[in-house]
Amino acid sequence: MLALKNRATNSLLKSEKKSLLRFLSLYLFLVVAVLILLGLFYYENQKKFMLSNQRGVLSAYAYEQTRRLKILHHYFDDMHTFTYPRDSRFKSAIYDLEEVKIFSILTHEDVRFNEEIYQSKGKIYYVYILDIHYLGAKYLIIEVDEDRSWYRETLNKIILYGWSAFVILALFGLMLARLFVKPMRDSIMLLDRFIKDTTHELNTPLSAILANIEMMDTAELGEKNKKRLDRMTIAAKTVSTLYEDLTYLTLEHERGNHNESLDLRKIIQERVEYFDTSAKSKQITFDLNLDDEHYVMDSRKFIRVIDNLISNAIKYNRRGGTVAISLEKGKMTIEDSGIGIKEDKIPFIFDRYMRFNSSEGGFGVGLSIVKKILDEYKIKITVDSQEGKGTRLVLKW
Repeated sequence: MLALKNRATNSLLKSEKKSLLRFLSLYLFLVVAVLILLGLFYYENQKKFMLSNQRGVLSAYAYEQTRRLKILHHYFDDMHTFTYPRDSRFKSAIYDLEEVKIFSILTHEDVRFNEEIYQSKGKIYYVYILDIHYLGAKYLIIEVDEDRSWYRETLNKIILYGWSAFVILALFGLMLARLFVKPMRDSIMLLDRFIKDTTHELNTPLSAILANIEMMDTAELGEKNKKRLDRMTIAAKTVSTLYEDLTYLTLEHERGNHNESLDLRKIIQERVEYFDTSAKSKQITFDLNLDDEHYVMDSRKFIRVIDNLISNAIKYNRRGGTVAISLEKGKMTIEDSGIGIKEDKIPFIFDRYMRFNSSEGGFGVGLSIVKKILDEYKIKITVDSQEGKGTRLVLKW
């Protein structure tokens, strides 16, 4: 029981994994989106803070340059040569009222007159409006090199704090997701425990029923009693198949593999004969096209695969239908003329406890066992089904 509990706890079902991954994907997407927005908000705030600090410095530069322009303006007629005032700390330019350049030593000429201070191509520009139009200038533009240290520092903080917040929130999301799926896991563990207990209780009476049916002399029975015995045989074999599935599901981890070269044709013929009574009760005929083929695997596991596939082909078939089984080199096909499966349900047919027809019995474990065994032996299975027309399963190795 402890081994079963640990196995159920440590191995999530496919549906549980999907639920967990979907929740985490959506949660992490939202987390990343929020962190990106916060990062952009922090970056813009740091940029505004940097420009605010630069505004005071550039305003002082603009005041000094204005004084020089004023002097140049007043003494312009007395000067033999015109020399625009320059400063090693900054570059500048003057534009008239129509935003036409009068003189410029700026690195870039695309001035934004509607912004007081802005960044562009590694430079910071300050647009100062002159109260008195010295030299006919309305706008004085101051340009300085941008100190990129603030940018690197801001980027490092965004990465550091963003990554730390992502890890913390991701761990929180994982804990939250596990809390959400815990009721599902507890239900699955309870169902597994119930299946194991039920399987244990079925063993003795089922063995007695099958043994007594095999020992009965049908020659001494009347026609009505023979039909009753057939119905008993069908019911007993149905329960036997379910019992074998439940035994495999709960106890197989305690049993090692005994791989050997199997005569697949012989085993398939034997299992078809085993299910012949069940098939005849629904007037279902078998169409066998079996070549000689051998494969190395555990015979008990191969029988579980064949039994489940044939049982489903009979169970979900229509009355008077057919079950076609073909075997060739590296390939086996089982096709029925039954009710089929909806296209959107096909990806989930191998999930444990998944059932698509409430009118039929079972726990929904057969095909999950089939998929687990086939994956173990690296056998590929494909499903092609149309609702109302039948299902075709192809195994390739």
